[in-house]
Amino acid sequence: MYAAPQPQHAESRSPIHGPALPIGLAITALGVLLSLAGASDASTSAAVQPEPLAVLEVPAVDVGATPAVDPCADPAVQQALAAGDDAATVAGFGGGESFRAAVVAGNAPCIALDDPAHSWVVVNKARPLVPMDYAPPVLEPLPMQTTTSANQVRPEVAAAAGELAQAADAAGVGQLGANNGYRSYGLQVATYESYVEDLGQAEADAGSARPGHSEHQTGLALDVVACGGGCGGIDGFGGTPQSDWVAAHGWEHGFIVRYETVGTGATGYEPEPWHIRYIGVDLAAAYHDGGFHTLEEFFGLPAAPDYPH
Repeated sequence: MYAAPQPQHAESRSPIHGPALPIGLAITALGVLLSLAGASDASTSAAVQPEPLAVLEVPAVDVGATPAVDPCADPAVQQALAAGDDAATVAGFGGGESFRAAVVAGNAPCIALDDPAHSWVVVNKARPLVPMDYAPPVLEPLPMQTTTSANQVRPEVAAAAGELAQAADAAGVGQLGANNGYRSYGLQVATYESYVEDLGQAEADAGSARPGHSEHQTGLALDVVACGGGCGGIDGFGGTPQSDWVAAHGWEHGFIVRYETVGTGATGYEPEPWHIRYIGVDLAAAYHDGGFHTLEEFFGLPAAPDYPH
């Protein structure tokens, strides 16, 4: 009898289903597969990456720009200041608006707004006169009817006030007179104290300047009144034809209404349509044309509604 056949072990197969590959070829194939997979991942990654933003080109800064010219270096300005000629000084700056712009920009080191010798001085509750008892060196009587003994102002103010009164009369609005011009430090002491006694300090501060803080002490301010057969008081000036005309045309003669209703928050004073302040024709024109209502605003100064102490 023949012996029964013995079972055979099955031949081992390649990990990949199919005939076994030589080892070198298998490694090469595996490398190709991995390369293809990496390329696929890279392309997928590239597809989801956001596009880079375009970089804007920033213009170069011109560091060689021409610096602002100092008007104070102009010989005409220096000569005018030395002569004490305020009108010529303003003209040397190129006019009222150029003067104002230079001061506001800090480009006028020769102009001091706290110097009472000049028509551009600013006096308010935070800016006392220096010195406190300042008095103008020269005063002249006002060439118009006056109702008090305080009837003097600086010469240039007297001339301008006379022209103002003549122009008002020629315009047919009536006669202008004056109640107060220059008041000395001592007179301002008495005036202010009488207000305090009658009204209390809070109300006095709203209607009268403390000594050393009054524009009347500079000789550049006056209170005007309406006159006819006689002259009225300052409280009755507002609303008269003269008052309306002065508000509209005072700048043509170098005057501004210093304390307007709209400016109370900056000056701390109740409206005074009778209180006019001389700043010169060129500056008054710039003030009018610019639509300003206070000198603080005009010269870029802080509001001063209250005294510091």
